[in-house]
Amino acid sequence: MAQHLAGIRVALTGPRKSKEMSILVEKMGGIPLVRPAQGTVFLDDRSIRDGLVSWISDPPDWAVLTTGMGLDALFEMAEDMEIADQLLDVLSESSIAARGYKTVNALKKRKLTPLVRDDDGSTDGLIREFAPHDLAGKKVMLQLHGETAPKLVAWLEEQGAIVRQVLPYRHVPPEEAELEQLLNEILKFEVDAVAFTSGPQVRFLTQYAASQDKLEPMLAAFRQGVIPASVGKVTANSMREEGIEALVIPEEEKMGALIVELGRYFAAGRAAKTSGMQS
Repeated sequence: MAQHLAGIRVALTGPRKSKEMSILVEKMGGIPLVRPAQGTVFLDDRSIRDGLVSWISDPPDWAVLTTGMGLDALFEMAEDMEIADQLLDVLSESSIAARGYKTVNALKKRKLTPLVRDDDGSTDGLIREFAPHDLAGKKVMLQLHGETAPKLVAWLEEQGAIVRQVLPYRHVPPEEAELEQLLNEILKFEVDAVAFTSGPQVRFLTQYAASQDKLEPMLAAFRQGVIPASVGKVTANSMREEGIEALVIPEEEKMGALIVELGRYFAAGRAAKTSGMQS
């Protein structure tokens, strides 16, 4: 594999697949630094079990699914409750809206096809594609994605939908020491790039930086040499909202593609520098 990341220090902020991403960075000659900026807790409380029972006993007109991981978690819990077949039957009879290709793939595994899907992996894209449908008086079951979704809920309710929500997991901050280490490395330019794979990672980092009165210096570091990279458009939008402009975004929203694209970015920078020195 081409050594496009030779000597480049890449901070990996995602807790998922950090080992696989580290191996890929190393194969490209880089130095992976695992710096989780987010934790994920799967919830198995009474409210979620009650949500599944409600879903099955009072089937919605629409099921709005926002992550493949969340859908898989719900089916795992339904298996434990011995109601997975009933959940699949209810989904089969409902109109389905899906956000993101991973959600579509999770549906495909179960031979389900969404009637509505986003055009860009974002909540805004899902709303755009939803717009032609009449939701007045329709019952909607919304599977959340680790955080509340006030914009989507507000839009659904504005259309006259009756919304219920189920949250199979939530994102939580990592240990403060992890954020402190990453922030200090960014401020001291001890990392060359930071690879973000979700919006919460960005928010937890910026919130911590703000709490330490170091937000502006951190944003300046991202503008002055530390390369901010995003796994896709949704995370890039979250970065933009926090004042960070992603310089690397792969076409395919996958973690491996992010590292490969980051390598291309640094390889192109080296080539341009070499060309400039020769001219």
